[in-house]
Amino acid sequence: MLTPAVKYLKDHKIDFKEYEYECTVDHDYGKFAAKALNLNPKMVYKSIVLVFEKTFITAVTPVDAMISLKSAARLLKLKSLEIASPQDAQRITGYVIGGLSPFGQKRQTKILLCQSALEFDEILVSGGRRGYSVGINPNDIVSATNATVGDFLDHKS
Repeated sequence: MLTPAVKYLKDHKIDFKEYEYECTVDHDYGKFAAKALNLNPKMVYKSIVLVFEKTFITAVTPVDAMISLKSAARLLKLKSLEIASPQDAQRITGYVIGGLSPFGQKRQTKILLCQSALEFDEILVSGGRRGYSVGINPNDIVSATNATVGDFLDHKS
């Protein structure tokens, strides 16, 4: 199945690998993917939509980490950020929760990539549907989406 994310990657000639698994959960999709694919959770990333007023941002972060909204806002030079409602995230990106990809969004959001991604040659992000991930070099995420890279994790937890 050609998702908008895969179409985007192919159209932009970005190398990626496909990973499929049966998704049998209705929360913690990224952690489930890491376990189902027997991968280090530090190299499997989730996409969370954040919002400030009418500005939407997709934060791409390790599945085993929490976001510091203050740090993310500071990186983007915004007053504050909050997590978008699932309904808004789906409406803006065109993807269902658990299948939200930083690529091929209906209304492309600004991408915020956790700097820890750059420690790996390949990280996994959603390929545009539950149970389907793409492995990609994090530098390709930066160049393909003009992502802002930085540390916006909550280090207290």
